[in-house]
Amino acid sequence: MSVDACDTLLRWFAVDKRRLPWRAEGAERPDPYRVWLSEIMLQQTTCAHAAPYFENFTHRWPTVEALAAAADEEVMAAWAGLGYYARARNLIACARKVAEELGGRFPDSEEDLRKLPGIGRYTAAAIAAIAFGRRAVVVDANVERVVARLFAVEAPLPAAREEIYRLAGSITPDDEAGDFAQGMMDLGATICTPRSPDCGRCPLASRCAARAKGDPRAYPRKAARAPKPRREGIAYWLEHDGHVLLVRRPAKGLLGGMLALPTDGEGAPAEAQWLEAGSVDHVFTHFALNMKLLCADARERPSGTWWPIERIGEAGLPTLFAKLARRGAEWRAAA
Repeated sequence: MSVDACDTLLRWFAVDKRRLPWRAEGAERPDPYRVWLSEIMLQQTTCAHAAPYFENFTHRWPTVEALAAAADEEVMAAWAGLGYYARARNLIACARKVAEELGGRFPDSEEDLRKLPGIGRYTAAAIAAIAFGRRAVVVDANVERVVARLFAVEAPLPAAREEIYRLAGSITPDDEAGDFAQGMMDLGATICTPRSPDCGRCPLASRCAARAKGDPRAYPRKAARAPKPRREGIAYWLEHDGHVLLVRRPAKGLLGGMLALPTDGEGAPAEAQWLEAGSVDHVFTHFALNMKLLCADARERPSGTWWPIERIGEAGLPTLFAKLARRGAEWRAAA
């Protein structure tokens, strides 16, 4: 893509860019904390889903120092529903490292950013380019699709990722790399979409090799996916006097550090007359899970966290257990 094409994209972005809560407007300089926070939230998450979480976080913790000082449990609860909970644990660790060891200032180079917890190649490049104006090659799923179409990359994903990264580097300008990266992201999110690319509105349509071939939807090529393995489990809804038993999951592992219903990994939490109340299906990154729910009333309270059932929505349960909790509340209502 020529310098003229880069200028075309930047002019398009200046006029048609999305208004997002983490973006600086006008002459305002990007806040590295807000850029970092948004990029962590946007990993495996859409802008629409992440936006209210971002606004809640920045209202409660407007600086990296404020976030670093927050209790782990508060941050994990505020993250509930965003998924991929290792991101939240790394978010806390990164905030504390920046606040306590770096004087509250994020590094401005990709190399140093990648030394921080939870920051990999893409996130380091995005922060360096957007927050600090560094030339960095920023390739998220949207940029990957745009580049694969611009160059009609024939190798299928995921094998093509290094080629796409190299091609993205070949068109990334030395100046305005942050706006260029965001422009490419916006182009993929709003025009060069997976199923219905709107080539008539695309500022780069005349330079797109996939369009010239007649079917931009065929790119990026994708290898056939293997079906996800399916697992089964049991969760327990144990009630006593209007409260339900919750447990804190181990810090490491699936949904680590989150409040949840007890599961068969720890065994039934009490001797009781357990009744089945249906099951919930949930898909994780690497497997699908069917979790059966068993419900019972407890004669007395075993040790643990007892949460008021009428306020269960405030517990910050991850999505899987929020679904199960709704089943438990339905069981109670029908009992």
